[in-house]
Amino acid sequence: QVQLVESGGGLVQPGGSLRLSCAASGSAFSIGAMNWYRQAPGKQRELVAAITRGGITNYADSVKGRFTISRDNAKNTVYLQMNTLKPEDTAVYHCYTRSTSTGRDYWGQGTQVTVSS
Repeated sequence: QVQLVESGGGLVQPGGSLRLSCAASGSAFSIGAMNWYRQAPGKQRELVAAITRGGITNYADSVKGRFTISRDNAKNTVYLQMNTLKPEDTAVYHCYTRSTSTGRDYWGQGTQVTVSS
């Protein structure tokens, strides 16, 4: 079992920054890649950023150059630094991982990010 808990969401003005965190607990030794997804009202969930255990990253085109994903394996935590935020970044952001030992998917409960003036 893996538990994922996100934090760091909130209300920010356009052009502002936020840093999301996702802390993993439980069988955290089995965690491989960790991803951030987001889902806006009325839209499909989309992959925002991903990072392997070794630190290889991948980003959605819409956030390249503005968002940075990183992880601290010692703390079993992944971060999403979001800069130059736009209203279209407004969504619930979820952390995701898949256990490398069982193949089971795990999701966090989500954290709301609202970009508005």
